[in-house]
Amino acid sequence: MSIEEQNQIRTEYYNEAIRYMENASETLKKAGKEDRFYKDKKYVKTACGTAYNGVLLALDGYFILKGAPKKKGRKDIEYYQSTITKIDKKLLNYLNEAYEILHLAGYYDGTKSIKVVTEGFDLAYSIIEKIKP
Repeated sequence: MSIEEQNQIRTEYYNEAIRYMENASETLKKAGKEDRFYKDKKYVKTACGTAYNGVLLALDGYFILKGAPKKKGRKDIEYYQSTITKIDKKLLNYLNEAYEILHLAGYYDGTKSIKVVTEGFDLAYSIIEKIKP
């Protein structure tokens, strides 16, 4: 893959992942805050789900850049974990925590803790930075 092609992939996937994060941040603002918690669980769940999808999108781009084998059909967390393990074990820690916070605690359980959600968003941005052009 040429450097030009790599830069095109980086730009495309990075911009789209950042767009997801911006949408997630806007949605989170709608949740409102009271003390150390968000008020409306619905918006937190939506925002966390969107942020997590941004992470997966960034990882898809990262895998293309690293020449990782493609998977047909729907990808699950095990696919991302096993693929990252072969490429960057440090990144695996970031993915696992982002999965726990954004997907499980945020999206499924609807945690309203501002501190927890903020940490999830920080992890998401750290992963997305891996493909920054």
